[in-house]
Amino acid sequence: MKFEILKDNLKNGLNIVERATGKNLTLPILNNVLIETKENFINLVCTDLEIAIVSKNLAKIEKEGKIVAPTKLLLNFISLLPNKKITVFLKNKNLFIECENFKSQIQTYNPEDFPIIPQIKTTEFIEIENKIFCEGASQVVEVTSPSQIKPELSGVYFSFFDNSLKMVGTDSFRLAEKKIELENKISQEFSFILPSKTTRELISILGDKNGKIKIFSSPNLALFDFESKEISSFVQITSKIIEGEYPNYQEIIPKKWKTKIILKREDFLNHIKTASLFSGRINEIKLSVQPKENRVSIFAKTPEIGESQSSLFGKIEGEKLETSFNYKFLVDGLLNIKSSEVIFELSNGEEPGVLKPVGDLNYIYVLMPIKSY
Repeated sequence: MKFEILKDNLKNGLNIVERATGKNLTLPILNNVLIETKENFINLVCTDLEIAIVSKNLAKIEKEGKIVAPTKLLLNFISLLPNKKITVFLKNKNLFIECENFKSQIQTYNPEDFPIIPQIKTTEFIEIENKIFCEGASQVVEVTSPSQIKPELSGVYFSFFDNSLKMVGTDSFRLAEKKIELENKISQEFSFILPSKTTRELISILGDKNGKIKIFSSPNLALFDFESKEISSFVQITSKIIEGEYPNYQEIIPKKWKTKIILKREDFLNHIKTASLFSGRINEIKLSVQPKENRVSIFAKTPEIGESQSSLFGKIEGEKLETSFNYKFLVDGLLNIKSSEVIFELSNGEEPGVLKPVGDLNYIYVLMPIKSY
């Protein structure tokens, strides 16, 4: 094996795949990267057996081959080299790296010991603008539950139907749903639950990149394929999906409201954050809605600290009411909304409230109140 590649291209590829590498004492081979040269590309592969990341980068290939080398050592060394052309070749089971006045020799391992990356056989895929996909995923992934008691709640639910994609996250106390319109109508409806870890990796790796992402799925795997035409590189992320049925979340989304509030998002967020300083151990803040005055009062009190009360004004329809929420859930919902104004629909102190962006029907954030006994 022998190839030449620009330092930054190799470093970027290693930075991407290294995310699937961890300290694995029982299977130390997983702490390594598989390097394979094929045609005009160098393929870098890392996996933790739950997720596999492949980065394909354009390079000058003089001799094809593959080998396994320590991921972190290789990345740390490459990062310190000048941004010049790097020559990499294999000799006597050692990987030699040369760049200007730098030379190194790294011990390698048998590529036959590296796990086989599972493949999805289907050629059918859904194609979406990458930035739209990643932004939508970021609006729901932090609402998922870290608990393993209900594993289906620890992932993001992807549902493809007609010409739409719905992404949903919930932890039983709040729920976020994002709808994305697809360019083409799909031939057959399907859905899967993607682990939150994989979803976060997709956002971290691809979130700022222009282009389209292709989504493939099988009964136990999902594959996300992205090509960057700007720098002639490819990224593929393969992940196991979570088994089980996602709950019928539509049942908990209120269909009617008794009070509807429209507020400036930034003002509402600042008032919530101010009250949170006095919210106590259960993070409770109280809202008192006065429709006749178009006023919302926000109150929090803790005997050990003191109390806070503030008011803000907006457009209010419906009935007067009082209710309480966990301020952290409110803050998360407001941060996920990008519009300058928000709609907050309320029923009473027992039913969930619904946050929506003004002017966007494709995102909702549902949160349970703190019940008073």
